[in-house]
Amino acid sequence: LVGLSRIFVGVLFIFSGFVKLNDPIGFSYKLQEYFGKGVLNLDFLVPYALVIAIFIVIYELLLGVTLLIGYAPKFTKWSLLLMIIFFTFLTFYSAYFNKVTDCGCFGDAIPLTPWQSFGKDVILFILILILFLNDSYLKPLFNKASLKWVVFATAIACLYFAYHVLMHLPAIDFRAYSTGTNIPEAMSFPDDAQEAVYNYLWTFEENGVSKKHTTNGSYPNVPGEFITVTTELITEGYLPPIHDFSVMKNGEDFTESLMQEEKLLILVAYNLSKTELQGWAQIKSALSKAKAENYKIIGLTASGPLAISKFKSKYALDFDFYFADETAIKTIIRASPGLVHIKKGTIVDKLNWNDADDF
Repeated sequence: LVGLSRIFVGVLFIFSGFVKLNDPIGFSYKLQEYFGKGVLNLDFLVPYALVIAIFIVIYELLLGVTLLIGYAPKFTKWSLLLMIIFFTFLTFYSAYFNKVTDCGCFGDAIPLTPWQSFGKDVILFILILILFLNDSYLKPLFNKASLKWVVFATAIACLYFAYHVLMHLPAIDFRAYSTGTNIPEAMSFPDDAQEAVYNYLWTFEENGVSKKHTTNGSYPNVPGEFITVTTELITEGYLPPIHDFSVMKNGEDFTESLMQEEKLLILVAYNLSKTELQGWAQIKSALSKAKAENYKIIGLTASGPLAISKFKSKYALDFDFYFADETAIKTIIRASPGLVHIKKGTIVDKLNWNDADDF
């Protein structure tokens, strides 16, 4: 039982740590949600979310390794127990009070609802408790000197991988906007798509008493004066992989026309006040190549018109900026600025500003 628990917990921690280490910026966005107002109210930690994210995922991955190879069993068992107690509380709090809709436990690789994540943590808590109470069975696989080198090499590899994906882009893109995705197709609904099912709760005043009547949408044929109506979701309908993407300018939606462009290069920056300024100097090579090949070049941001105007003037940018939802922009590419090359609605390539020369 201890052996099976050891393998299951160790592999799960390594997998969970790796998928988040593959996209530390995405995990930092999730931590910002937890740190924000209305959840944990730890706003002072928001600026350090990325550093905390990298530390957590490397620590999580290393714990999986130390558990499997049997290195420092007492330290490992205490770390596992304290970590799972904290995250079990966090996922229960998030689920019960409906604070964060996706826990981010496995990044974008396996989206889990808070209740699913809480259930997963309860199972993990039981398995870790078995390990904690029977640590005498956690024998090392190699001699102690070898174990140290395995942990050291793993830590160095994790740090290098974190640096690589931060300077470029996630090695594996689990998001809906991965290279090769046709955006209009990913936004469409199949003919047989299941529609959401709602109950309509009607309130009427009958003889001075408020009474509720439930229908599937039709107006109830009952006596009395209508007061109000509310809806209750019974069955969720089909939600396309991309459901929050739109490209606006001056209140007009240009999504459909832009997705028809044969050569489209989008410079993405979710917030111009938070973008990496050195990146805008780096992308000049890509802009020169795009102009020479008659690409349509646009900017995409969630910043307002005044911020856009000041930014264009400061950096002498001669292309138009369009507006999109900040969350959608963060999902499209983990770089600010980043480059997205689109051909007739299909994402051909995505580049961090560090890789602008590769366009």
